[in-house]
Amino acid sequence: MKKFIDQNFLLSNPTAELLYHEYAKDMPIIDYHNHLPPNEVAADKNFENITRVWLNGDHYKWRALRTNGVDESYITGDKSDWEKFEKWAATVPYTLRNPLYHWTHLELQRYFGITDILNPDTARKIYDESSALLQTKAYSVRGLLEKMNVKLICTTDDPVDNLEYHQQIKESNWKIKVNPAFRPDKSMNVDNVANFNNYLTQLEKASDISISTYNDYLAALKKRHDFFVSNHCNVSDHGLEEIYAEDYTSTEIAGIFAKIRSGGALSLEENRKFKSAMLVNFAEWDWERGFVQQYHLGALRNNNSRMMQQLGPDTGWDSIGDFSQAKSLAKFFDRLDRNNTLAKTIIYNLNPADNELFATMIGSFNDGSAAGKVQWGSAWWFLDQKDGMTRQINALSNMGLLSKFIGMLTDSRSFLSFPRHEYFRRLLCNMFGEEVENGELPNDIAWIGQIVQDICYNNARDYFNLQYLDEPVKTTANSN
Repeated sequence: MKKFIDQNFLLSNPTAELLYHEYAKDMPIIDYHNHLPPNEVAADKNFENITRVWLNGDHYKWRALRTNGVDESYITGDKSDWEKFEKWAATVPYTLRNPLYHWTHLELQRYFGITDILNPDTARKIYDESSALLQTKAYSVRGLLEKMNVKLICTTDDPVDNLEYHQQIKESNWKIKVNPAFRPDKSMNVDNVANFNNYLTQLEKASDISISTYNDYLAALKKRHDFFVSNHCNVSDHGLEEIYAEDYTSTEIAGIFAKIRSGGALSLEENRKFKSAMLVNFAEWDWERGFVQQYHLGALRNNNSRMMQQLGPDTGWDSIGDFSQAKSLAKFFDRLDRNNTLAKTIIYNLNPADNELFATMIGSFNDGSAAGKVQWGSAWWFLDQKDGMTRQINALSNMGLLSKFIGMLTDSRSFLSFPRHEYFRRLLCNMFGEEVENGELPNDIAWIGQIVQDICYNNARDYFNLQYLDEPVKTTANSN
């Protein structure tokens, strides 16, 4: 019997062990999509205790706590940090076979060197030991990222953000790069016209452009897009139920925008046409600027209206959606491709029923102009677990080129989430190892090891044009 989370965790054969330890383990990390707060990176924040860095904001854990019958006061409420941690420690034993059980203990090991199993009996010891470490300089926000061999992270930022914290980080000359990503979801969401008009007020202030017409609106957004470029942004991201690809004319969209500015409610057709037009505009700007554009598709958000009203979004009330994806995706990409304005693109599905759909969709628009130009991104959100990752890797292998895959990302709000890269790498190596051991792949460890390293790091570095990350750090000679 193997020990729980030992050095060969998830590695079921000698070839897998060799691939992981000799090729994958020490590869740096490019985390090209996450929701880490740049203000905390800029301040190099130290967290007061493990609850603050580990439980606050983690809706994965919150859902588990609620399912275990824990009152909301111990989750998002006013109970003390220790009381919240105590409830989490009592819940962890009941998360067996949920990825949270693996993540919890991987994170305790990798960051704090704690190998105890978290439960009510060990809770106080683990809380005190980890919280004490978090008070030290080595366990500041930047220290935590350095521990994981991270080279670059891309945050998620609204067009109206002033990016002051990204600027502060850059001016500090910290060795890890922190770049913004352009996330314009609010600037195309016209489901609530009043909220959208309030957003336009923010956009007017950020862009210093008065917005009366559709052309004004595009000018303001384009100015913000250019501003992001000037702050080392080359990535965009969209979180959508589905791609919108309705036919429209410029005259129609101008009229719809005028209706919005007058406070009029939109029909479903007008709503979808406006979103369709905005997606095309954003995609064309991304192409002009050499961006990589990302589309996270299929989440059904804020299902529980009572709790949404009480706690707001991103608090654990979402699910997988069953939206029709294929026709709109194909139509949208075809429009861009036909006009030679299709940028490098990553698509992510939340519904596993769409796995093969997404795996084959990318092949329709990989035209040889760049290796893996259109990517099917790693297993996302509810699929970010052993079975979900395995199914995604297998589908991509069968219907595309796994060798050109740009690998894993955290998509996380937590500074303790980076062992998810390790988890992915272990699964990847195990899958290759099993097929070598079974005679399904040749015993060419040097070549397979190269492929593994490419998926872990090299492909993402090249895809995002980040070759400078591997250049030696320039230092200024001491004049004294």
